[in-house]
Amino acid sequence: MKRSTDRILTTHMGSLPRPDMLADLLVAEAEGKPVDAARIPQLTDEAMDLIVRRQLDCGVDVGNDGEMPRSTFFGYITGRMSGFGGQSKRRPILDMQQFPTWWKNYQARGVRRLNVYGFPAAIGPVRYESLDGAKAELSAFDRALKRQTRTFAETFVTAVSPGFAACSLQNQHYDSHEAYVFALARALKQEYEFIVAQGHVLQIDSPDLGIERAGYFQDEPLPKFIAAMEMHVAALNEALAGIPPDRVRFHACWGNRDSPHVNDVPAPDVLPVCYQVKAGALCLPFANPRHSHEIDAFKTQKLPDRMILICGVVESTHNYVEHPEVIAERLERAVRAVGDKERVMAGTDCGFGTIVGDTQVSEDVVWAKLAAMRDGAAIASKRLWS
Repeated sequence: MKRSTDRILTTHMGSLPRPDMLADLLVAEAEGKPVDAARIPQLTDEAMDLIVRRQLDCGVDVGNDGEMPRSTFFGYITGRMSGFGGQSKRRPILDMQQFPTWWKNYQARGVRRLNVYGFPAAIGPVRYESLDGAKAELSAFDRALKRQTRTFAETFVTAVSPGFAACSLQNQHYDSHEAYVFALARALKQEYEFIVAQGHVLQIDSPDLGIERAGYFQDEPLPKFIAAMEMHVAALNEALAGIPPDRVRFHACWGNRDSPHVNDVPAPDVLPVCYQVKAGALCLPFANPRHSHEIDAFKTQKLPDRMILICGVVESTHNYVEHPEVIAERLERAVRAVGDKERVMAGTDCGFGTIVGDTQVSEDVVWAKLAAMRDGAAIASKRLWS
């Protein structure tokens, strides 16, 4: 995994805005409506070519495929695995319960929001019958990379964690939540290994360590939540066994939405759990106004020597374009907290298209934000390496 050896490198957290035509098809497909499925591969190829080129134009050093063929960052596995069906019945997060006016206004914005609280559930043993879905996605990514005249310093591909998948895709088959998490880990291991074998860094998306404190585990005291997250990480580590930690980056967050976030678990409470992951990088959001101060936690809860910090310095739910000087200040603060400029990379707080059709940041603003991140990283690098 690349480190910031001579300047601060830039990356992002995975999902990017999909072209409208592809987004419309993916939404319809996810809702079970009849679609011309044959058009999706062609539109995916075109979208990936665009998304890879735009990342390179914006100076992204470590880029990906933007998750173009996926409807969500987690629900995609229901189309790649057997064992899913019916409908999950998730409880609403605490923000939805405590701020009903906010939730009503959020829903009234007119976005094509999928009902992520009603996704399929596990109704039988979960397993891959084949890796055809993952192979098709990575083949399209490879073709897009070959069509470019420039290259990334490194590439990454995202995959959901077993813990978050178990929280968001309800268990209606296994004897316990723990049994379900470990079953998902055994299945996902195949996809994880395939991504790394294709030469990409694997990014594990695990927002359960943040968001599920106010979601799946909202009735539990903090110690029980932490114990559950340690179990989630233990299952993940089984899935990662055999993969070198320096080929894995671990992304946790508090939910990619502009909600009040007053029920978020503080970052210092979950950092010890994050440190248990067999990964070479930790990706956390510190650009948002609820958690930006918590970057200083790394002064006392030292980042393990094997890890770098991919620090969120650009927010992913509002349309302000951060000033490069602000981004530079955030990066310099992160370097002071970590104590090593080579172990800090600039990133976004989360993805910009985690749920297809529900992009809260306008597409043209996304590219402006990524360009600002490049410029801010250059300013910080000049100061740090002068």
